[in-house]
Order: sequence, then C-alpha cells, then structure tokens
Amino acid sequence: MIASLRGTVLAVRENTCIVDVNGVGYAVNVTPAHKFSVTIGAEHTFLTSLIVREDSLTLFGFENPESLELFEQLLSVSGVGPRSALAVLAEMSPAEILTAVVNEDDSAFKKVSGVGPKTAKLIIVQLAGKLTALADSETISHAAQTVSPISLSVVQALVGLGWNEKVAREAVDSLDSSSPAATTASILKEALVSLARNS
Repeated sequence: MIASLRGTVLAVRENTCIVDVNGVGYAVNVTPAHKFSVTIGAEHTFLTSLIVREDSLTLFGFENPESLELFEQLLSVSGVGPRSALAVLAEMSPAEILTAVVNEDDSAFKKVSGVGPKTAKLIIVQLAGKLTALADSETISHAAQTVSPISLSVVQALVGLGWNEKVAREAVDSLDSSSPAATTASILKEALVSLARNS
C-alpha cells in the first residue's frame, strides 16, 4: 500500500501529476484544484490511495487527510468508483459534502458528472453514519482545558473541512456538548446543520 508520496513534480497532464520519487516517476490522479496548486519543478507531498485492479495500479492523490478520508468513504458506496469519487471532490469541498449528507440533499451530488439520481441517494444513505471519522482531524492546536473534548474534536473537524476557526467555535459554543447524550457525531451533525442554515 502506498499511503503517501513526496517528490518533485515533473509534469502535469490533464488531471494527473507526474511525481519523481528517487528516480521513479509516479502518475498521481488529482482534482483540478489540486493540480493548479502544485508547481512543476517543486517538491510536494501527496496523501495517496492506491486502487488495485486486475490490469492496473492507479494512484489518487490528496492535499489533506479529510479529502483522502472522504474519497475512501465514497468508494464504499455502491456504484461509486474512484473516478466518480474524485469527481465529487473536484466539484464539492469536504464541508459541502458533509453538509449535503447531513441535510439529506442528494441534489448536490446529482450535479457531479457521472453521478446519477440513484447513486446520489446512496451516497446520502451510506455516508450518513460516518461523520465521526472526520473528527480525528488535528488541523488546529489544542484549546484551553475548559473546552470539552467533544467540542474540541468538532471544532477540529469543522476547520479541517474548510470552515473558519472562529465561525466553527461560535457554532459549537451555541450547542450543548456537555449533555450526557452528546457525542462527537451528534454535535458535529448539529453544527453542520447550524452552519448550513446561517451561510
């Protein structure tokens, strides 16, 4: 399994980056936004997912753990292959994907090329219970000790999804994360609903 690559970008062809790692050139499939963020001749790190098929080995590269996690979760949905999963990430940010799932808005996925109505509904249904994976993000530093672990985890997840830290904290602070029934998944879901309503 190739989990990441660090090397010099030799060329960019359509949505593929050719990355030289110690003299070996790897073709890494990326989203258009990711492609435009790399510089030919510069060194870059790609978090990768290796898709093994009977007649091919294909690498897909990502800039952050959240995008990689969502890509792999999308692959678990019936009818979604790696090209379709990458197309979803090319069209929607991680925050938009999670917001669509929370709001059961399958129309957001229907806009993605290669995703039909049936697959869009399956994405909503099959990703609905998988929000907690993104709460492991460590994209921001630890807050004061007075902040509950659940609140901290949810803020970290929201920042990792692209929300402004201040906005994320305000959204989480407005929710009751101290309730015995509160979980990271439930507070994350409530926060996403609140942010979607106020955006």
